[in-house]
Amino acid sequence: MSIASPLLALAITVVIGVALFILLGKDPLRGLQVFFIEPVKNAYALSELAMKATPLLLIALGLALCFRSNVWNIGAEGQFIIGAIAAGGVAMLADKDSSRWIVVAILAAGVAGGMLWAGIVALLRDQANANEILVSLMLVYVADMVLSYLVYGPWKDPAGYNFPQTISFLEPTKIPRLVSGYRVNIGLVIALLAVAGFWLFMFRSYAGFQLQVGGLAPAAARYAGFSSRRALWVAMLASGGMAGLAGGLEAAGPLGQLTPHVPAGYGFAAIIVAFVGRLHPLGAVFAAVLMSMFYIGGELAQSRLGLPKSLTGVFQGLLLFTLLGCDTLIHYRVRRAA
Repeated sequence: MSIASPLLALAITVVIGVALFILLGKDPLRGLQVFFIEPVKNAYALSELAMKATPLLLIALGLALCFRSNVWNIGAEGQFIIGAIAAGGVAMLADKDSSRWIVVAILAAGVAGGMLWAGIVALLRDQANANEILVSLMLVYVADMVLSYLVYGPWKDPAGYNFPQTISFLEPTKIPRLVSGYRVNIGLVIALLAVAGFWLFMFRSYAGFQLQVGGLAPAAARYAGFSSRRALWVAMLASGGMAGLAGGLEAAGPLGQLTPHVPAGYGFAAIIVAFVGRLHPLGAVFAAVLMSMFYIGGELAQSRLGLPKSLTGVFQGLLLFTLLGCDTLIHYRVRRAA
Protein backbone atom coordinates (compact mmCIF):
# COMPACT_ATOMS: atom_id res chain seq x y z
CA MET A 1 0.00 0.00 0.00
CA SER A 2 2.97 2.31 0.54
CA ILE A 3 3.79 2.03 -3.17
CA ALA A 4 0.14 2.03 -4.29
CA SER A 5 -0.57 5.37 -2.64
CA PRO A 6 1.75 7.48 -4.88
CA LEU A 7 0.51 5.64 -7.98
CA LEU A 8 -3.10 6.28 -7.03
CA ALA A 9 -2.29 9.92 -6.26
CA LEU A 10 -0.68 10.30 -9.70
CA ALA A 11 -3.72 8.78 -11.39
CA ILE A 12 -6.05 11.17 -9.56
CA THR A 13 -3.78 14.09 -10.43
CA VAL A 14 -3.97 13.15 -14.12
CA VAL A 15 -7.78 12.94 -13.96
CA ILE A 16 -8.02 16.35 -12.30
CA GLY A 17 -5.51 17.69 -14.83
CA VAL A 18 -7.71 16.52 -17.71
CA ALA A 19 -10.65 18.34 -16.13
CA LEU A 20 -8.54 21.50 -15.82
CA PHE A 21 -7.55 21.39 -19.49
CA ILE A 22 -11.21 21.02 -20.48
CA LEU A 23 -12.24 23.94 -18.25
CA LEU A 24 -9.50 26.07 -19.81
CA GLY A 25 -10.76 25.21 -23.28
CA LYS A 26 -7.71 23.15 -24.27
CA ASP A 27 -7.47 19.69 -25.80
CA PRO A 28 -6.86 17.39 -22.79
CA LEU A 29 -5.00 14.81 -24.89
CA ARG A 30 -2.66 17.52 -26.15
CA GLY A 31 -2.22 18.73 -22.58
CA LEU A 32 -1.29 15.28 -21.34
CA GLN A 33 1.07 14.89 -24.27
CA VAL A 34 3.12 17.97 -23.38
CA PHE A 35 3.39 16.82 -19.77
CA PHE A 36 4.04 13.10 -20.18
CA ILE A 37 5.14 12.40 -23.77
CA GLU A 38 7.16 15.40 -24.95
CA PRO A 39 9.69 15.23 -22.05
CA VAL A 40 10.70 11.66 -23.05
CA LYS A 41 10.19 11.59 -26.83
CA ASN A 42 13.86 11.73 -27.89
CA ALA A 43 17.44 11.80 -26.61
CA TYR A 44 17.56 15.59 -26.26
CA ALA A 45 14.31 15.61 -24.29
CA LEU A 46 15.66 12.89 -22.01
CA SER A 47 18.83 14.88 -21.40
CA GLU A 48 16.77 17.92 -20.40
CA LEU A 49 14.68 15.70 -18.15
CA ALA A 50 17.84 14.46 -16.45
CA MET A 51 19.03 18.06 -16.00
CA LYS A 52 15.83 18.97 -14.17
CA ALA A 53 15.74 15.76 -12.16
CA THR A 54 19.32 15.99 -10.86
CA PRO A 55 18.92 18.90 -8.39
CA LEU A 56 15.51 17.60 -7.30
CA LEU A 57 16.98 14.18 -6.56
CA LEU A 58 19.99 15.51 -4.68
CA ILE A 59 17.88 17.76 -2.45
CA ALA A 60 15.22 15.08 -1.92
CA LEU A 61 17.83 12.59 -0.68
CA GLY A 62 18.90 14.95 2.08
CA LEU A 63 15.31 15.80 2.97
CA ALA A 64 14.36 12.11 3.12
CA LEU A 65 17.10 11.56 5.70
CA CYS A 66 15.90 14.59 7.68
CA PHE A 67 12.24 13.60 7.68
CA ARG A 68 13.03 10.00 8.64
CA SER A 69 14.99 11.43 11.58
CA ASN A 70 12.02 13.63 12.59
CA VAL A 71 13.99 16.75 11.69
CA TRP A 72 11.88 19.10 9.58
CA ASN A 73 14.12 21.01 7.21
CA ILE A 74 11.77 23.15 5.08
CA GLY A 75 14.50 25.57 4.00
CA ALA A 76 16.40 23.53 1.41
CA GLU A 77 15.71 26.31 -1.10
CA GLY A 78 17.81 28.71 0.98
CA GLN A 79 20.59 26.14 1.31
CA PHE A 80 20.43 25.66 -2.46
CA ILE A 81 20.86 29.42 -2.97
CA ILE A 82 23.78 29.74 -0.56
CA GLY A 83 25.43 26.71 -2.16
CA ALA A 84 25.11 28.39 -5.54
CA ILE A 85 26.58 31.62 -4.12
CA ALA A 86 29.55 29.82 -2.55
CA ALA A 87 30.22 27.82 -5.71
CA GLY A 88 29.88 30.95 -7.84
CA GLY A 89 32.33 32.82 -5.62
CA VAL A 90 34.98 30.16 -6.22
CA ALA A 91 34.19 30.03 -9.94
CA MET A 92 34.77 33.77 -10.26
CA LEU A 93 38.27 33.39 -8.80
CA ALA A 94 39.34 31.28 -11.78
CA ASP A 95 41.19 32.55 -14.82
CA LYS A 96 41.66 31.09 -18.28
CA ASP A 97 44.71 29.12 -17.12
CA SER A 98 42.91 27.42 -14.22
CA SER A 99 42.91 23.63 -14.14
CA ARG A 100 39.71 21.71 -14.76
CA TRP A 101 40.15 20.36 -11.25
CA ILE A 102 38.79 23.66 -9.99
CA VAL A 103 35.36 22.10 -10.55
CA VAL A 104 36.03 19.96 -7.47
CA ALA A 105 36.67 23.09 -5.39
CA ILE A 106 33.52 24.70 -6.80
CA LEU A 107 31.33 21.76 -5.84
CA ALA A 108 33.02 21.48 -2.42
CA ALA A 109 32.26 25.16 -1.85
CA GLY A 110 28.63 24.52 -2.76
CA VAL A 111 28.42 21.69 -0.23
CA ALA A 112 30.08 23.83 2.45
CA GLY A 113 27.71 26.73 1.77
CA GLY A 114 24.65 24.55 2.11
CA MET A 115 25.97 22.95 5.29
CA LEU A 116 26.73 26.37 6.78
CA TRP A 117 23.18 27.58 6.14
CA ALA A 118 21.67 24.37 7.52
CA GLY A 119 24.07 24.56 10.47
CA ILE A 120 22.47 27.85 11.53
CA VAL A 121 19.14 26.03 11.80
CA ALA A 122 20.70 23.17 13.76
CA LEU A 123 22.50 25.57 16.10
CA LEU A 124 19.36 27.54 16.93
CA ARG A 125 17.38 24.34 17.45
CA ASP A 126 20.15 22.82 19.58
CA GLN A 127 21.01 25.85 21.72
CA ALA A 128 17.75 27.84 21.82
CA ASN A 129 15.15 25.13 21.08
CA ALA A 130 13.98 27.21 18.09
CA ASN A 131 11.50 25.57 15.74
CA GLU A 132 13.50 24.29 12.77
CA ILE A 133 10.50 24.59 10.43
CA LEU A 134 10.19 28.34 10.96
CA VAL A 135 13.91 29.05 11.14
CA SER A 136 14.79 27.10 7.99
CA LEU A 137 11.88 28.65 6.08
CA MET A 138 12.73 32.22 7.10
CA LEU A 139 16.37 31.69 6.16
CA VAL A 140 15.22 31.07 2.57
CA TYR A 141 14.27 34.75 2.32
CA VAL A 142 17.54 35.82 3.92
CA ALA A 143 19.47 33.75 1.37
CA ASP A 144 17.46 35.33 -1.43
CA MET A 145 18.35 38.79 -0.13
CA VAL A 146 22.04 37.85 0.10
CA LEU A 147 21.95 36.74 -3.55
CA SER A 148 20.20 39.95 -4.62
CA TYR A 149 22.71 42.10 -2.71
CA LEU A 150 25.64 40.40 -4.44
CA VAL A 151 24.34 40.43 -8.02
CA TYR A 152 23.04 44.00 -7.72
CA GLY A 153 26.12 45.15 -5.85
CA PRO A 154 29.72 43.96 -5.44
CA TRP A 155 29.51 40.97 -7.79
CA LYS A 156 27.67 42.75 -10.63
CA ASP A 157 29.35 42.33 -14.00
CA PRO A 158 30.76 45.80 -14.90
CA ALA A 159 30.39 44.91 -18.59
CA GLY A 160 26.90 43.48 -18.17
CA TYR A 161 24.92 46.56 -19.32
CA ASN A 162 23.73 47.12 -15.72
CA PHE A 163 21.90 43.79 -15.60
CA PRO A 164 21.90 42.17 -12.11
CA GLN A 165 24.25 39.32 -12.89
CA THR A 166 27.81 38.22 -12.28
CA ILE A 167 30.38 37.66 -14.99
CA SER A 168 29.88 34.51 -17.04
CA PHE A 169 32.00 31.76 -15.54
CA LEU A 170 35.06 30.80 -17.58
CA GLU A 171 35.20 27.50 -19.45
CA PRO A 172 37.48 25.66 -16.95
CA THR A 173 34.87 26.16 -14.22
CA LYS A 174 31.96 24.67 -16.19
CA ILE A 175 30.59 21.31 -14.99
CA PRO A 176 31.75 18.69 -17.55
CA ARG A 177 28.99 17.34 -19.77
CA LEU A 178 28.38 13.62 -20.17
CA VAL A 179 27.58 13.70 -23.89
CA SER A 180 28.63 16.29 -26.44
CA GLY A 181 25.67 18.25 -27.78
CA TYR A 182 23.50 17.64 -24.70
CA ARG A 183 23.33 19.69 -21.52
CA VAL A 184 23.24 16.76 -19.09
CA ASN A 185 26.45 16.79 -17.03
CA ILE A 186 28.30 14.78 -14.40
CA GLY A 187 25.78 15.97 -11.83
CA LEU A 188 23.60 13.06 -12.94
CA VAL A 189 26.36 10.58 -12.11
CA ILE A 190 26.95 12.28 -8.75
CA ALA A 191 23.22 12.09 -7.97
CA LEU A 192 23.02 8.38 -8.78
CA LEU A 193 26.10 7.68 -6.65
CA ALA A 194 24.47 9.69 -3.86
CA VAL A 195 21.37 7.46 -4.13
CA ALA A 196 23.53 4.41 -3.49
CA GLY A 197 25.40 6.16 -0.67
CA PHE A 198 22.24 7.30 1.10
CA TRP A 199 20.66 3.85 0.74
CA LEU A 200 23.68 2.23 2.35
CA PHE A 201 23.78 4.81 5.13
CA MET A 202 20.06 4.74 5.89
CA PHE A 203 19.44 1.00 5.69
CA ARG A 204 22.80 -0.72 6.09
CA SER A 205 24.61 1.29 8.76
CA TYR A 206 24.28 1.55 12.51
CA ALA A 207 24.36 5.35 12.37
CA GLY A 208 21.47 5.37 9.91
CA PHE A 209 19.55 2.96 12.15
CA GLN A 210 20.01 5.34 15.08
CA LEU A 211 18.59 8.25 13.08
CA GLN A 212 15.54 6.29 11.96
CA VAL A 213 14.79 4.99 15.45
CA GLY A 214 15.00 8.56 16.72
CA GLY A 215 12.47 9.60 14.11
CA LEU A 216 10.04 6.72 14.58
CA ALA A 217 10.23 6.32 18.36
CA PRO A 218 12.02 9.15 20.19
CA ALA A 219 11.34 7.60 23.61
CA ALA A 220 12.86 4.27 22.54
CA ALA A 221 15.87 6.10 21.08
CA ARG A 222 16.45 7.92 24.38
CA TYR A 223 16.12 4.65 26.30
CA ALA A 224 18.70 3.05 23.99
CA GLY A 225 21.07 5.94 24.58
CA PHE A 226 20.89 7.34 21.04
CA SER A 227 21.77 11.04 20.90
CA SER A 228 18.96 13.23 19.56
CA ARG A 229 21.42 16.10 19.36
CA ARG A 230 23.73 14.10 17.11
CA ALA A 231 20.78 13.06 14.95
CA LEU A 232 19.78 16.71 14.53
CA TRP A 233 23.24 17.81 13.40
CA VAL A 234 23.88 14.85 11.11
CA ALA A 235 20.49 15.14 9.41
CA MET A 236 20.63 18.92 8.97
CA LEU A 237 24.23 19.04 7.76
CA ALA A 238 23.69 16.16 5.32
CA SER A 239 20.52 17.76 3.99
CA GLY A 240 22.11 21.20 3.70
CA GLY A 241 25.17 19.74 2.00
CA MET A 242 23.07 18.00 -0.64
CA ALA A 243 21.05 21.15 -1.31
CA GLY A 244 24.27 23.18 -1.54
CA LEU A 245 25.74 20.62 -3.94
CA ALA A 246 22.64 20.96 -6.12
CA GLY A 247 23.05 24.73 -6.06
CA GLY A 248 26.71 24.48 -7.06
CA LEU A 249 25.90 22.14 -9.93
CA GLU A 250 23.18 24.48 -11.15
CA ALA A 251 25.30 27.65 -10.91
CA ALA A 252 28.37 26.20 -12.63
CA GLY A 253 26.30 24.03 -14.94
CA PRO A 254 23.34 25.23 -17.00
CA LEU A 255 23.32 28.78 -15.56
CA GLY A 256 27.00 29.59 -15.95
CA GLN A 257 26.65 32.70 -13.76
CA LEU A 258 24.70 34.04 -10.79
CA THR A 259 21.50 36.01 -11.36
CA PRO A 260 18.41 36.77 -9.25
CA HIS A 261 16.80 33.81 -11.04
CA VAL A 262 18.98 31.19 -9.35
CA PRO A 263 16.08 30.26 -7.00
CA ALA A 264 14.03 27.88 -9.15
CA GLY A 265 11.82 26.39 -6.45
CA TYR A 266 13.76 23.12 -6.43
CA GLY A 267 14.12 23.19 -2.65
CA PHE A 268 10.36 23.31 -2.14
CA ALA A 269 9.53 20.89 -4.97
CA ALA A 270 12.01 18.41 -3.50
CA ILE A 271 9.81 18.15 -0.40
CA ILE A 272 7.10 16.69 -2.62
CA VAL A 273 9.70 14.47 -4.32
CA ALA A 274 10.82 13.10 -0.95
CA PHE A 275 7.28 12.22 0.14
CA VAL A 276 6.15 10.84 -3.23
CA GLY A 277 9.31 8.70 -3.13
CA ARG A 278 8.23 7.45 0.33
CA LEU A 279 11.36 8.90 1.95
CA HIS A 280 13.40 6.20 0.19
CA PRO A 281 16.44 6.89 -2.02
CA LEU A 282 15.23 4.63 -4.84
CA GLY A 283 11.71 6.03 -4.67
CA ALA A 284 13.16 9.53 -4.88
CA VAL A 285 14.65 8.70 -8.29
CA PHE A 286 11.25 8.00 -9.83
CA ALA A 287 9.62 10.90 -8.01
CA ALA A 288 12.33 13.31 -9.22
CA VAL A 289 11.77 12.20 -12.82
CA LEU A 290 8.03 12.72 -12.44
CA MET A 291 8.47 16.17 -10.91
CA SER A 292 10.90 17.22 -13.63
CA MET A 293 8.28 16.15 -16.19
CA PHE A 294 5.92 18.61 -14.52
CA TYR A 295 8.55 21.37 -14.81
CA ILE A 296 9.20 20.71 -18.49
CA GLY A 297 5.50 20.16 -19.20
CA GLY A 298 4.67 23.51 -17.62
CA GLU A 299 7.19 25.26 -19.86
CA LEU A 300 5.84 23.50 -22.96
CA ALA A 301 2.24 24.25 -21.98
CA GLN A 302 3.16 27.92 -21.82
CA SER A 303 4.77 28.03 -25.27
CA ARG A 304 2.55 25.59 -27.15
CA LEU A 305 -0.85 25.84 -25.49
CA GLY A 306 -0.78 29.43 -24.27
CA LEU A 307 -1.29 28.39 -20.66
CA PRO A 308 0.45 30.08 -17.71
CA LYS A 309 3.70 28.56 -16.48
CA SER A 310 2.15 28.44 -13.01
CA LEU A 311 0.39 25.28 -14.19
CA THR A 312 3.56 23.49 -13.07
CA GLY A 313 2.86 24.53 -9.48
CA VAL A 314 -0.77 23.49 -9.85
CA PHE A 315 0.24 19.95 -10.83
CA GLN A 316 2.83 19.79 -8.05
CA GLY A 317 0.28 20.91 -5.48
CA LEU A 318 -2.33 18.48 -6.79
CA LEU A 319 0.12 15.60 -6.52
CA LEU A 320 1.00 16.48 -2.92
CA PHE A 321 -2.60 16.93 -1.76
CA THR A 322 -3.83 13.78 -3.48
CA LEU A 323 -0.92 11.86 -1.95
CA LEU A 324 -1.81 13.13 1.52
CA GLY A 325 -5.45 12.23 0.90
CA CYS A 326 -4.60 8.74 -0.34
CA ASP A 327 -2.30 8.10 2.63
CA THR A 328 -5.02 9.21 5.04
CA LEU A 329 -7.75 7.09 3.45
CA ILE A 330 -5.47 4.05 3.21
CA HIS A 331 -4.60 4.17 6.90
CA TYR A 332 -7.99 5.33 8.21
CA ARG A 333 -11.60 4.54 7.37
CA VAL A 334 -14.36 7.10 7.08
CA ARG A 335 -17.16 6.03 9.43
CA ARG A 336 -20.46 7.60 10.21
CA ALA A 337 -20.66 8.62 13.84
CA ALA A 338 -23.45 6.97 15.77
